Amino acid sequence: MFRSSLIRSIARPLASRRLVHVSAARRSAEPIATPEGSGAAADVNPKVGAIVDKVAELTLLETSQLVEALKTKFNITEAVQVVAGGPAGGAAAGGAAAPAEEKPVEKTEFKVKLEKIDPAQKAKVIREIKNLVPDMNLVAAKKFVEGAPKVIKDAAPKDEAEKIKKTLEALGATVVLE
Repeated sequence: MFRSSLIRSIARPLASRRLVHVSAARRSAEPIATPEGSGAAADVNPKVGAIVDKVAELTLLETSQLVEALKTKFNITEAVQVVAGGPAGGAAAGGAAAPAEEKPVEKTEFKVKLEKIDPAQKAKVIREIKNLVPDMNLVAAKKFVEGAPKVIKDAAPKDEAEKIKKTLEALGATVVLE
């Protein structure tokens, strides 16, 4: 009698600290049965089976913490999977039409290439190239412009590439985005 009341007095404060409700199935000592016909227990490595049993004993909060710890440990990022055909029923009915509906991937990075310049505006283009390309002095910018066609910037974002193109074309240069 004394022992059971002692256990209850210890268990109540511990139970009140739990953040997630533990279902009756988890409180029982019996393991949760696997669905019949799944064959999960038959072809699983004993090490993996032991890990699965340990994970099955965890609460929802502990499982969430385990997942986050594994993602951190193995540098896993969540990727969103996009299904091209829509739901399974729509994929079967419109399977042939799915490739026609896909839009081409919009390019986000461009090569900004100087094709040619107007000889009368050469000095202005050289100054602008010097400003656009870091660590380039005036002599290097002159050689760069005279050696056109050359790539000004590789892997530039779309808005930056458009801005560079507009600026240089206003100065009399021919610029191509690739």
